[in-house]
Amino acid sequence: MSSPTEIPTYLNYINGQWTPASTGEVEVRSNPANTNDKLGTIAMSSLDDLNLAVSSAKQASRAWKKLSGSARGDYLFKAAAILESRVDEIAETMTREMGKTFPEAKGETMRGVAILRYYAGEGMRSIGDVIPSTDSEALMLTTRVPLGVVGVITPWNFPVAIPIWKMAPALIYGNTVVIKPAAETGITGAKVIECFAAAGFPVGVVNLINGSGPVIGQGLVEHPDVHGITFTGSGAVGKRIGQWALARGAKYQLEMGGKNPVIVTADANLDLAVEATISGGLRSTGQKCTATSRVIVQSEVYEAFQDKLLQKVQQITVGDGMKDGIWMGPCANENQLNKVLSYIEKAKSEGGKLVAGGNRLQGEGYDQGYFVQPTVFSDVTTEMTIAQEEIFGPVLALMKVDSVEEALALANDVEYGLSASIFTTRIDHMLSFINEMEAGLVRINAESAGVELQAPFGGMKQSSSHSREQGRAAIEFYTSIKTVFIKS
Repeated sequence: MSSPTEIPTYLNYINGQWTPASTGEVEVRSNPANTNDKLGTIAMSSLDDLNLAVSSAKQASRAWKKLSGSARGDYLFKAAAILESRVDEIAETMTREMGKTFPEAKGETMRGVAILRYYAGEGMRSIGDVIPSTDSEALMLTTRVPLGVVGVITPWNFPVAIPIWKMAPALIYGNTVVIKPAAETGITGAKVIECFAAAGFPVGVVNLINGSGPVIGQGLVEHPDVHGITFTGSGAVGKRIGQWALARGAKYQLEMGGKNPVIVTADANLDLAVEATISGGLRSTGQKCTATSRVIVQSEVYEAFQDKLLQKVQQITVGDGMKDGIWMGPCANENQLNKVLSYIEKAKSEGGKLVAGGNRLQGEGYDQGYFVQPTVFSDVTTEMTIAQEEIFGPVLALMKVDSVEEALALANDVEYGLSASIFTTRIDHMLSFINEMEAGLVRINAESAGVELQAPFGGMKQSSSHSREQGRAAIEFYTSIKTVFIKS
């Protein structure tokens, strides 16, 4: 399949067939490291296309949920094997489509393989309990039943891992799926679904539809035959999705970002803290919902920490993520670049002290891409915009405190509560952090951005709808409990 411009066209996947959008409209996807590099086009679909995808998922739902968990797991195992066999190809597509370095993209793709295998095994796990009845001649138990059709809306920053960590549990617990990936990574999304198609999933069980958020995203949320919505993205969009879903009584799950702190105490291993701060805050160009954004350091070690940090930041290589030796790639798109640059200018105007970076990179190798320098501000105070709002870019805000108690208060002084970390060697500081930090994921002597697939993941406050993804906890969203009472 190719368009008149001789670049590939990636279609919707509906009812087991690769299908063009009824609109005939497509959107070109370009490499953010070099916009002259055109990857292909994706379909820009209409509500008619969406209705067909949902209808296909609904029709497939009855037979799919009747399969045993182990039978559904077999399909996931096959998809995992196919994804693993294509890891280099899909990782390269990811790097060229959204800018993440190839080693990171490959690691993410292999994580998708591991997630599929984890949930394939869930097909053999318990889904209920026997509960004592007050009637001695009766048996009472619980089981779990699928929601039906699940709508999956995913972001561009993890275009393999996030779709899979949503689809895999949905499928293993007996739901069918309609996924709308972010348009910015629609090609990577299509290649992931190619693996599901090659695995032989029954017609209609997995459906992909590309298109705009206002048309396909909202349409999916408001569709009467979609019984659950799982979304990862911005807080503003997530809140609207929650309102739309609530209005018609659909189940919804939202993960909406963070403003994640790392606390560095006076007794911390500074070298370890610096390495983790750079990795957590600047890897993937800072485009992670769990990325370190605020660095809260006790005054006794503030200057030493800053010096060590700046030395490491100066060593970061920025460029095309497909090239050897590149540590940080471009921003994923022009809008994201402009957003990051606007936050940098805002920080300057509000009194932040720029101590590293702060500019768009220009010159040979940069002019056709969306590159920004890794950026560090010092002497940041909590009322500044860069201390409160999610930037989603390679910008670190250093903040000085006199005590761990002050650090914890500052760390909690935002509307978000996704992840947080502390570097300390004292048990009392660790326990205070665990007990007082208002975040769904807290890590000690480790970067804020680490998430393990077998553990529950989600945030507090404005970071989520207070549900949890991944691990065994995923069953809570993708199923409903049915209580059974049996009497002869």
